[in-house]
Amino acid sequence: MNSKEIVRQALAHRSGRVPVDFGGTSVSGMHVSVVENLRRHYGLPAGPVRVLEPYQMLGEITDDLREAMGIDTSSALPRGTMFGFPSTGTRREWRCPWGQVVLVPPDFQTRTEPNGDIFIFPAGDTGVPPSGHMPASSYFFDAIIRQEPIDEDKLDPADNLEEFGLLTDQDVAYWQERATALRGCQRAVVANMGGTGLGDIARVPGPALRHPKGIRDVGEWYMSTVSRRDYVEEVFVRQYEIALKNLVRFHSIMGEVADVLFVCGTDFGTQHSQFCSARTFDELYLPHYRQLNDWVHHHTSWKTIKHSCGAIDPLLPSMIRAGFDIINPVQCSATGMDPRHLKQAYGRDLVFWGGGVDTQHTLPFGTPEQVRAEVLDRLRIFGRDGGFVFNAIHNIQARTPTANILAMLDAVHSFNTSG
Repeated sequence: MNSKEIVRQALAHRSGRVPVDFGGTSVSGMHVSVVENLRRHYGLPAGPVRVLEPYQMLGEITDDLREAMGIDTSSALPRGTMFGFPSTGTRREWRCPWGQVVLVPPDFQTRTEPNGDIFIFPAGDTGVPPSGHMPASSYFFDAIIRQEPIDEDKLDPADNLEEFGLLTDQDVAYWQERATALRGCQRAVVANMGGTGLGDIARVPGPALRHPKGIRDVGEWYMSTVSRRDYVEEVFVRQYEIALKNLVRFHSIMGEVADVLFVCGTDFGTQHSQFCSARTFDELYLPHYRQLNDWVHHHTSWKTIKHSCGAIDPLLPSMIRAGFDIINPVQCSATGMDPRHLKQAYGRDLVFWGGGVDTQHTLPFGTPEQVRAEVLDRLRIFGRDGGFVFNAIHNIQARTPTANILAMLDAVHSFNTSG
């Protein structure tokens, strides 16, 4: 079987080789510095790594690196970046604070302060306040809260919908080009249309917008899910009216190409608890997710991914009822997220896409031997009877030792060839 067939087998909960994903989504990728180090290790052609998503400074994993690492997925990411400018166009070199030279899109516009802090501008417009900040000692950007004073009498749900719109002619042309490039791909294609994540806290501040209006403070947004429930509900209703129209057109382009649809990156968990109760999830979020998942399952062969970090065990039954097929990143270190419990309780209904190794502790700070032991343990648990796509728990961050990443990959390949 080729990689596409192996991934499909795992998604169907059938036993077989455990497939590997890195770079299929914006939450299962690698920092640009990690990508450069791996290319150097494998002796691949040198040159600046292309930044795929500047918010997290994720690097492009090209086919030669996919082949070297044994990756079974390919990505179809949106045309726009988190900061509102296209990822397309003629790239130019940019030197990162840690000294690496990377390739960035034309509208990647920044300002460096005397202390080394870097600010990035929405839509590449340096005439408006910046929307992202990278401290001098950091390796990625954080969104800047630009909340205008809230006038309760003038709150309009349309203000929180500014970033959601129908696919433009440029979007359609981009997706047609991607579909052509990926048609006949021997790897499983993970597509992300965009615009389907409800209340994704990374997007609430409007980092793509020049002058975001509405409720754009993260804390204020979370409180609004309780104190302004009608407002938030109206935002979600209108957002999904747009999303479902886009989905019809998106499917007409990507229908035969994609295998998986990334639906939502909204986090519902902290390290020890949840951002909302199961009742709130069922009342506020589930109906919209269910509507989209039902459309996908009725009209396509795609499987759908729900991303959420944290201790989400109490919410997993609701996510299953919402129609999600796959959960990512499977944060096993969070409260209640023991791998054996997750596999036993939800392994018949959910595919676990992630959970392969801890990226907060083991992978960046452990020894290669510790990495290998943890990876093999997760493979034995999650890999039983299919339903597992190997990935680390979220993106692999800067300064992660290359030796540990190689130990991780070697453990996966050894597991797959041992029986």
